[in-house]
Amino acid sequence: MNRTTAAAVAMLALLLGPASAQDTSIEDSIAAYREMLADDNPAELWEIKGKEFWAKKRGPKNVSLEACNLGLGPGVVKGAYAQLPRWFADTGRVQDLEMRLVSCMIDLQGLSRAEAEKNHFSTDNDASDIEALAAWIASESKGAVIALPQSHRKEKEAFVVGEQLFHYRAGPYDFACSTCHSTSGTRIRLQVLPNITEPAEAKAIFATWPAYRVSQGTVRTMENRITDCLRQQRMPMADFGSDVITDLTVYMGVQAAGGQMAAPGLK
Repeated sequence: MNRTTAAAVAMLALLLGPASAQDTSIEDSIAAYREMLADDNPAELWEIKGKEFWAKKRGPKNVSLEACNLGLGPGVVKGAYAQLPRWFADTGRVQDLEMRLVSCMIDLQGLSRAEAEKNHFSTDNDASDIEALAAWIASESKGAVIALPQSHRKEKEAFVVGEQLFHYRAGPYDFACSTCHSTSGTRIRLQVLPNITEPAEAKAIFATWPAYRVSQGTVRTMENRITDCLRQQRMPMADFGSDVITDLTVYMGVQAAGGQMAAPGLK
């Protein structure tokens, strides 16, 4: 182990120490704060925008997304998010919600890939239509059971690769997703770190994404969350729609099987 790795591991050990009674009190306070705000989650504004955007006619073909097949049939939104990512025969890929929306924008509306993927993550100057769509579509699955399909060979393959990626150590600090998310009762500062290898904790976290992030003032998707985790690991930035993101999402979603969707959450 080189000095950089040793220093990083030592720092991580301090940050991820077992939760004390004071830690538990802080976490309870944060939970109470989230519950207080839950009835007035700002994500509702994104849901309204997303629903309007779904029905908006756009692109060279001047059509809406209302015939988009999210996996349960053309135009069926209710319950669809709880079964994503999944295999789609028309693209020959396992796709998460964001990439499925991009495919529909290209095929149904005639947009170019660059146009469809524009502003996929909100910035200080530009709101993201895809994040708004994700907020609304996810809200239509509230209460639905998380049940990512695992019948197709490619879906099973995505889970296996996702699990391998979850435990893959790399980068200047030799971190993996599992470095932070394979032990219960740990946190960084005030952020509780869910143990994704434990189904009960995986259900609780997977069910609440996409989510409104108070610190950023916008809705963020699971794709954004994983991308940022990779950045924090000092890993190379993943392209939007990368199979790395999709496979990790499949792994987490299968781990969360049987949970009930409650997105958009509040973080």
